[in-house]
Amino acid sequence: MLKDRFIADIYSEAGKLVGSQVRVCGWVDNIRDLGGVRFILVRDRTGVMQVVVKKGLTPQDSIEASYQLVKESVACFEGTLSEGPSKLKYELHATRVQPLSKPVEPLPLEPATSLEAQLSVRLDYRWLDVRNRKVSAIFVFESWVAHMFREHFRGRGFVEVFTPKIVAAGTEGGAEVFPVIYFGKEAYLAQSPQFYKQMAVIAGLERVFEVGPVFRAESHHTVKHLTEFHGLDVEMGFIEGPEDVMSELEGFFRRLASEAQTAEELRGVREFFDLSVRVPSRVPRITMRQAYEILRERYKKELPPGEDLDPQAERLLGDYAREEYDSDFVFVTEYPWKIRPFYTMRKEGDEDWTHGFDLLFRGLEIATGSQREHRYDHLLKNLRDKGLDPGKFQFYLNFFKHGAPPHGGAGLGLERIVKQFLGLENVREARLLPRDPERLVP
Repeated sequence: MLKDRFIADIYSEAGKLVGSQVRVCGWVDNIRDLGGVRFILVRDRTGVMQVVVKKGLTPQDSIEASYQLVKESVACFEGTLSEGPSKLKYELHATRVQPLSKPVEPLPLEPATSLEAQLSVRLDYRWLDVRNRKVSAIFVFESWVAHMFREHFRGRGFVEVFTPKIVAAGTEGGAEVFPVIYFGKEAYLAQSPQFYKQMAVIAGLERVFEVGPVFRAESHHTVKHLTEFHGLDVEMGFIEGPEDVMSELEGFFRRLASEAQTAEELRGVREFFDLSVRVPSRVPRITMRQAYEILRERYKKELPPGEDLDPQAERLLGDYAREEYDSDFVFVTEYPWKIRPFYTMRKEGDEDWTHGFDLLFRGLEIATGSQREHRYDHLLKNLRDKGLDPGKFQFYLNFFKHGAPPHGGAGLGLERIVKQFLGLENVREARLLPRDPERLVP
């Protein structure tokens, strides 16, 4: 291996490594040439180290090799780690300079200042944009969130499943799906793993989760929508009601908020982002009907009963949760039936409302969940009430013919969680290579 440690690892062990030989590999961030001495800043995703190339210290062939380097060249340096006078505290006195590659044309985007460019330009040259350490920190954090999701729910007795992404019918029963030709038959890219995670519960796995891609053919041009994103899905059997699902989500976000403050792998992320999040001892719950009233009376915001929350309403409810409960999170429960999918359980004796909920994080919906309808005859009625043909969902209905426990779950958007946690302006910033109605490359 050319590289066996990151720059941050060297700094963390610097007390023991001073005076010994170390090796640093990365991208050239800057070069200062003072005649008899050259100062080269080398950067990797964890930090920056100064390399000193000096006559009498560095062999002549390595001094000559250093003159091949320009900004964003890739190189490795070997030498003695020493305490230095710069703000970086330590520097590498080079005994070997090993150029590996260098740009063949002027840079269309400077990594150091990429955040000053328009987002569309940054995405066009993402491989340069992500060299900016603040940008790469976003994806280090995103990786950590996905890892924590897996670790948390495994610890809660959930089994990870891997469901098909080519499906026979859309889970929502609508037109917001990408059609594909599947050996001459009509198929779609999966809107969510909804049907199959329910099947896994019914099959006896009881508690399942999945981390995987989700596709939505929605022609939205907003800061919160993507046509492809990563979903974090959970489904659990033998629940008494949607509160059981909400409690599981609350536990996950409480752990996420706590460990984000101390996780060693997020040390570099905390250089650039404030990871503090307010999670009270109990995340507030308000029903949708209460939400309509709060919006009307407190914020003079009118929403017709039965309608979904628009972006402004979500932001206002986020303000309300922060002001009244000192919480960055709020559950909105008992969603109207008219805006929920057919598999959502309706309230007994009040069928215009459901056991569905959303979780808002700093005024943005990051999770949608519900208790599912597990009774075969009720599912048939729900489909008909939605104007859907039960015949097109027969493969799904078959799951419920042979005994299904009461169950529920939720789907979370990984990129939205990262966006809200880090205070990003656009969800595209939280996707390495985002897809929207206009963008298919890179």
